[in-house]
Amino acid sequence: MAEVSAMAFKWTGDRLLLLDQRKLPHEEVWISCETAEEVAKAISDMVTRGAPLIGITAAFGMVLAAQQAKRKGAECDVQGAEGGEAILLKLERAAQILTSARPTAVNLSWAVRRMMEVAQKNSHLPPDEFVARFEEEAISIYREDCEANRRIGEYGAELLPQNCRILTHCNTGALAVSDLGTALGVIKIAYRQGKVQFVWVDETRPFLQGSRLTAWELLKESIPFKIIVDGAAPWLMRKGLVDAVIVGADRIARNGDVANKIGTYMLAVAAKRHGIPFYVAAPTSTLDLSLPSGDHIPIEERDENEVLGWHGVKVAPENAHALNPAFDVTPAELVTAIVTERGVAFPPYDESLERLCEVRGAECEV
Repeated sequence: MAEVSAMAFKWTGDRLLLLDQRKLPHEEVWISCETAEEVAKAISDMVTRGAPLIGITAAFGMVLAAQQAKRKGAECDVQGAEGGEAILLKLERAAQILTSARPTAVNLSWAVRRMMEVAQKNSHLPPDEFVARFEEEAISIYREDCEANRRIGEYGAELLPQNCRILTHCNTGALAVSDLGTALGVIKIAYRQGKVQFVWVDETRPFLQGSRLTAWELLKESIPFKIIVDGAAPWLMRKGLVDAVIVGADRIARNGDVANKIGTYMLAVAAKRHGIPFYVAAPTSTLDLSLPSGDHIPIEERDENEVLGWHGVKVAPENAHALNPAFDVTPAELVTAIVTERGVAFPPYDESLERLCEVRGAECEV
């Protein structure tokens, strides 16, 4: 059994260790998952987060399901099914559980579907060989994301001017992916090239992924930054203190509409008003060309208590209620460019995104 490790997860060969991002930056706590159900709960509870990392995590969750089925002698449980075929039947339930953990991030369903395709192709193998091949595919998804991070960072850095002051939202760094990050990966590489002067970090309510996670990563990279409340961003733009906005994405529709962490839409509107480029950085696995526009993207609504309090401390009056959409959709006309590992897409996105998916056979949701 192989072992792989990144900042936010460790695969030991028979369990998945996840850095509990709810505890950062004050505690580094690792949670052990040994079943697909435990992985799905970790995704739903936001122990682990970030669209690419959710996909990677789900892939290893599928491996855990296959291992569990093999250990329990799945080939004896289903009349007429043997070896990988019997395990395949068990994987279908695991796939449903994992896919339903969070509905907006398309990387989740993309990774699970890819794992199921491998399972179906290899169902004729004996259980040991089947599980080994299955694990190889999950590791391939991880390694491909590492390479995608590097390419996204390089392509994105080319778009930025010298002495750039960047504003970013949520966390799109190594805690959200396998390696450098997407939007934050662009910032890291551009900083190493001497292009980035300063980073403005939205706190990103209600889970504070900016002030807790992005700030933590930038400190590790020694990149100058300041945290701001989400509502301060348009004012900084008006004051001439922002040269570019760059964010990640959880799903991108065929026309270039972008679903991302709630608060992204208002940044795009403000950037457009002030003539500031608004860039989106995401791997091609985040593209969902089956959806004509962002109107069709499912938006996750989370527990209202995430807004009404923080870490168990109530901040709103008793009997108050809240609406807690986790994402919003930014219309394509507000997006300057979309940076992927296959290259940079510019408007019209229905043409440029499709071309990117054709490059070296990129796998996009269709």
